[in-house]
Amino acid sequence: MTWVVLVLSGVLEAVWASALSASDGFKKVVPTIVFVAGMALSMAGLAYAMTAIPVGTAYAVWVGIGASLTVVVAVLRRQEAASFARLALVFGLVVCVVGLKVVS
Repeated sequence: MTWVVLVLSGVLEAVWASALSASDGFKKVVPTIVFVAGMALSMAGLAYAMTAIPVGTAYAVWVGIGASLTVVVAVLRRQEAASFARLALVFGLVVCVVGLKVVS
């Protein structure tokens, strides 16, 4: 159960990071609310996961999932270019996150 919560918290990291960008420096209300709620839930989930998963592993997985999904969202929204190198590196990050789960 803690791994499921950790993965969902990583997804929420991508949500709040994207909302932070969309908030335009906290000038737009709805993205700001999504940012605050997403960050609070993401942090709460990370804290819960760390009760059963070692801190280094939990944090690396959380950041890896959030960073990977944030890049994917930015590419899909055409805010960032999708080069072969960028996508290969994100794929490598995902492989490392899966590897951490496998060896845990």
